[in-house]
Amino acid sequence: IGLPEWDGGKSQGNASDQYGLLWWTNADGSLRRVPRDAYWAWGLYDSLIIVVPSLDVVVVRAGEAGRQLARGKDDNHYDVLAPLIEPIVVATGANIDNRQLPSAPYPASPTIIEINWADKSSIIRKASGSDNWPTTWADDDSLYTAYGDGRGFKPNVERKLSMGLAQVKGAPPNLAGENIRSDDIEAIGDGARGAKASGMLMVDEVLYALVRNYGNSQLHWSEDHGQTWQAAEWKWTTSFGCPTFLNFRKNYSERPANAGNYVFMYSHDSDSAYEAADRMVMARVPMDRIRERDAYEFFAGIDERTNQAVWTDKIAKREAVFEHDGNCYRSGITYNAGIKRYLWCQTLPQSTDSRGPRFQGGFGAYESENPWGPWRTVFYTTDWDVGPGETSSFPTKWMSDDGLTVHLLFSGDDHFSVRRAELRTSTKTSE
Repeated sequence: IGLPEWDGGKSQGNASDQYGLLWWTNADGSLRRVPRDAYWAWGLYDSLIIVVPSLDVVVVRAGEAGRQLARGKDDNHYDVLAPLIEPIVVATGANIDNRQLPSAPYPASPTIIEINWADKSSIIRKASGSDNWPTTWADDDSLYTAYGDGRGFKPNVERKLSMGLAQVKGAPPNLAGENIRSDDIEAIGDGARGAKASGMLMVDEVLYALVRNYGNSQLHWSEDHGQTWQAAEWKWTTSFGCPTFLNFRKNYSERPANAGNYVFMYSHDSDSAYEAADRMVMARVPMDRIRERDAYEFFAGIDERTNQAVWTDKIAKREAVFEHDGNCYRSGITYNAGIKRYLWCQTLPQSTDSRGPRFQGGFGAYESENPWGPWRTVFYTTDWDVGPGETSSFPTKWMSDDGLTVHLLFSGDDHFSVRRAELRTSTKTSE
């Protein structure tokens, strides 16, 4: 077009004398009050085309020679744009507050662009003095779970158990928990001195439990909804010190194609549930062979040619499925069918409270299209507004059909704790 180059203090020198556009995104949340899926073209004289898919908004600003947006001496480019774009977002009625994630191990999710937690005063607290709470959605529409170092739901069991079982009926805010008694699996002994469940899963009407502190961990199963149990004749003796199962919907139903007919298991790469690691590891096993040690395969990386997961039957050749130096610890993972994403909650091991993350600390929530990643950060904090618990997950039963309303089950404050959250997504989840 032959428009002259603007020479605003030579701050945009070396530009073409042809009209051009520079594209930007807010994927990292630099514009705090703007959704992360926003992007814009920034051209000559501050001409702008602003697109926010999650708000269904397109705005155009036509630039004029000599009338650029206001700039302060020390303003960066985002400082210049914020006074223009943020009021546009506010005008739609959206209330955006992007959390900056400077220490998160993975980039911010471009798919789940915001998570809004219900006020902490609304948190449901039950089963005082009991923690852990790995959970699965069973064929009878109940959640089955396990507690540690406590006496479970009221009416409490007569003595403190290292590992006890429970059945939870209903959905938040109307929940009812009932203890299940079983001499086959109950254990006593505080902390590392007693066995504890770290993963629960129902497949084909059989309830499975991964039990830690058993050097390293051991598989158990029940064919009568937790009344009686059997233990595998083998144990994990390399890594998998605190394994958990990936949970789908009721009785392991509604799995996406990339899950196939497999059961997936994850753990931080340690022999102990009490020692943090630099990475997470992963195993899979056919659904009809869960009890057979020789049927398990271990994640061994991604094939760069096919972009598919590589598996090995040799545990020594396992590779990281997730990395976070010194911060990989206890976790819970589920599939959100409404938004077609795997959601992995991971507790950070550090706490300023001598009692640990149940009372103070942080955690991260990560998402992926595949059970093996790549992972992106949905939420990350080193100091949540309440204790995040030593384990947490988003139970699939408590997800709305569209996947946008979820509930975090966590052991904060040494309780069965439940907190509602609302997810805001970009349009990519509907593809």
